[in-house]
Amino acid sequence: MRNFLFTCTLILCFITDSSAQQPPAYQLLNNKGEVADYEVMIKDLAAGDMVFFGEYHTNPISHWMQLEMCKSFYAIKGKELYLGAEMFENGNQLVIDEYLQGYYEEDKMIPEITQLWNNYKTDYKPLLDFAKENELRFIATNIPRRYASMIYKGGIGILDQLSDEAKAMISPDLKKYFDPTVKAYAEMAEKMGGHVPPNMLNIQTSQASKDATMAHFSLKNFQKGNLLFHFEGSYHSNYDQGIIWWINKVQPGLTIKSITTVNSSEWETMTEEEKSTIADYIIVVADSMTQTNR
Repeated sequence: MRNFLFTCTLILCFITDSSAQQPPAYQLLNNKGEVADYEVMIKDLAAGDMVFFGEYHTNPISHWMQLEMCKSFYAIKGKELYLGAEMFENGNQLVIDEYLQGYYEEDKMIPEITQLWNNYKTDYKPLLDFAKENELRFIATNIPRRYASMIYKGGIGILDQLSDEAKAMISPDLKKYFDPTVKAYAEMAEKMGGHVPPNMLNIQTSQASKDATMAHFSLKNFQKGNLLFHFEGSYHSNYDQGIIWWINKVQPGLTIKSITTVNSSEWETMTEEEKSTIADYIIVVADSMTQTNR
């Protein structure tokens, strides 16, 4: 009996010691700063119309969580789920659609995709494959980089010189609603302090062209009963700014929710107001987390 108790004590000590030595890779929190239950979060988000996932582009926890959430949303919404991503320009939509329909293999698709991100295979291929395996739509929502660059160099007036085919790849709401005083764009100038460049308005408009276009193609492909799960850099959706601001401006009334990624050191320095408004759910990732290549 004494040996049995001694053995149990050793096992308990080992378990306790092992647990104490395992640093958390991440914490999942709600906007009240409380630890969030994953299943509760999924049900909450799936009850909306659109969910925007603000990632850190090279953070593996973000990408792992995205795929897990795809599986969970699909279990609830089935074919009503569709995916969208900043990482694919809308000019590539036809190629993506043909690949999803099985017309050709991936090695034939990749050379046809323009501006494919370097971390596609590790971070975005699993999401595209998930859509293919489950016959889901995958929307390339971003503006072609060449047009964002043209706006950056020549201003919003450059749009008037483009063909109708080119304009179809850019949000038609950009000129109508763009406002440099909106938080997301005003902060771009504020962060430069006294060194605001003379082309600051062009820089802001170029950024807005990405947000507005991602919002446009998100809405264009949305039907009542759908759930859009969209992937973007966190700057494009934090604080209901960026894409979310444009959707609310163009088509108010949708239930839009968000999840974002924050490093633990950033989280610790944020105010209570910032923590409560940055997103509905927050993935707080260890600062020492390894990164994928981009």
